[in-house]
Amino acid sequence: MTDVRPPDAQAAGGRAGETQPWETRSRRPSVPQSFQTRLTIAFMGVVALTLFLVAPVVVNRLDDYFRAQEEQSLRARAAATAAILDRFIENELGGNAVVAVIEGETRLNPVVQTLLVDGGILTFVADNVAQADVSIRFGLARMDTDGSMIADPVPSLGFDARLSSEPGRGQARDPAIPPVRQGFATTNPVQDWGMVVTLSNPYTSRASTIAAITGLLIVMASIAFLVAVLVAAFIAHRFTTPLTRLTEASRRLAEGDLTSRVPADEVWSGTLELRALSSQFNTMADRLEESVEIIRRDRDRSRDFLADVSHELRTPIAAMRTFIELLQGPAGTDPAARAEFLDSSAVQLDRLDWLAQNLLELSKLDSGLVLLDLRPDDIRGTIESAVEHQLAAAERKGIRLTLTLPDRPLRIRHDPPRIGQVVTNLVGNAIKFTNHGGEVSVLARPDGDGGARIEVLDTGVGIDGAELPRVFDRFYRGSEAMEARSTGSGLGLAIVKSIVDMHRGTIAVESRVRRGSRFVVTLPRDPRGVPTVPPPEPDTPPDAGGASNVHDSSPIAASPVNHHQAP
Repeated sequence: MTDVRPPDAQAAGGRAGETQPWETRSRRPSVPQSFQTRLTIAFMGVVALTLFLVAPVVVNRLDDYFRAQEEQSLRARAAATAAILDRFIENELGGNAVVAVIEGETRLNPVVQTLLVDGGILTFVADNVAQADVSIRFGLARMDTDGSMIADPVPSLGFDARLSSEPGRGQARDPAIPPVRQGFATTNPVQDWGMVVTLSNPYTSRASTIAAITGLLIVMASIAFLVAVLVAAFIAHRFTTPLTRLTEASRRLAEGDLTSRVPADEVWSGTLELRALSSQFNTMADRLEESVEIIRRDRDRSRDFLADVSHELRTPIAAMRTFIELLQGPAGTDPAARAEFLDSSAVQLDRLDWLAQNLLELSKLDSGLVLLDLRPDDIRGTIESAVEHQLAAAERKGIRLTLTLPDRPLRIRHDPPRIGQVVTNLVGNAIKFTNHGGEVSVLARPDGDGGARIEVLDTGVGIDGAELPRVFDRFYRGSEAMEARSTGSGLGLAIVKSIVDMHRGTIAVESRVRRGSRFVVTLPRDPRGVPTVPPPEPDTPPDAGGASNVHDSSPIAASPVNHHQAP
């Protein structure tokens, strides 16, 4: 046999006959094998990926929002700084010019420098109002195209003041905020002048706020991830519990416990797909248990059948061996003894031939090799022909054989030769077990929805109540105490039952010891439309002292019926 394992598994084959779980070794140890673990990790991964994708977007959007707020605040502080400086300058200079043009050169009034720089006004405003680095440039004012006054600053006329105060709680330099320029122009009787105030590197709480929010998001994400782990584990457990139960039930079933099933509460606690899977598993287990039980019964029946066949064949073979041994001795020279022994041997050969034919017939019926030739004929002719074949046997025993048929045709779908065989066997048994001067009656009448009912009654020895459940078993001939029932092969009623089963009918027997027996065969109008009847429960043997005993036989399995025939 070719080794289909991978090369590494073949190399690690070990000792001869030792099974190497190379499939397990070939798996990556880092990959969890449990479905519950994989499901939990997948759920955690989805939550982690969601947090990983959402958190940066949230932080970025908040950063943009706070940046816009700080820019707006810085513009407001720039306007306030320009207004305050203008108020200080106007109060200090009064009606004097702020900017003067001397010999074509624009110059700043020295009083402004003294006020802003030497007086510390600019530093005060930078630390307390602007809270940023302040740059101020002066120049003349002019009329804009829209009629408003705008400043035209001169780069050399200005001062710069760096922010020197300590930042407040949660504040820090924020170079990410772009510088803000605020123009201011005024008109007075002496001179139109203006200035441009620029604020840069302000103190803001944006960075600390973003850091706090980021930390809060990390904490919340960690809590959410932990909750997700717990929820994922719980959901995965609930989801995989039916699978676990199904696996356990499958393992028990594989180990031979045919009663293993998924509990009903586990079936209905899972999802729709798992419920369907569990239900199908239970159905499969039921059918498997039923099939195994049928196989066991068939095995036991086959074992008993072989034992019975061996026993039945042993008797005529032993008799013929005895006759041959006697013929080989002194009895072989005696013509009368030789003729007697040869006649007895011929009888035993006929019995062997009849037994073989019945065994072959019964085997064909049970194996389904015989298909019924269903015809919508009048069953009265079939019954009448079968009874006529038994008239000679009844006359030889001095038994009265009567037949009662309905006046109207009794048309049902049936196989005439097979139904004739049923009637022949039942009437033959009745004649065999009825003493001289007795009576055997055959009655036929309609039954049910167009079906037929055939009754065979005799006044013979009857059947003991304890034997009724076994009268249709193969090779069963009744109590040995009854000489009449100890003859024959015990296959006639078994063949009758098989034929009746193939017609989807039933056969029942009612009997009283020394009072006679009554066999009732019920046939449907059309066997093709009758469902298979499940096997009956074992009958409880009636009390021997009862007035009457009845046994009912029903089909055990589907029999071959030619459904393809047209109605």
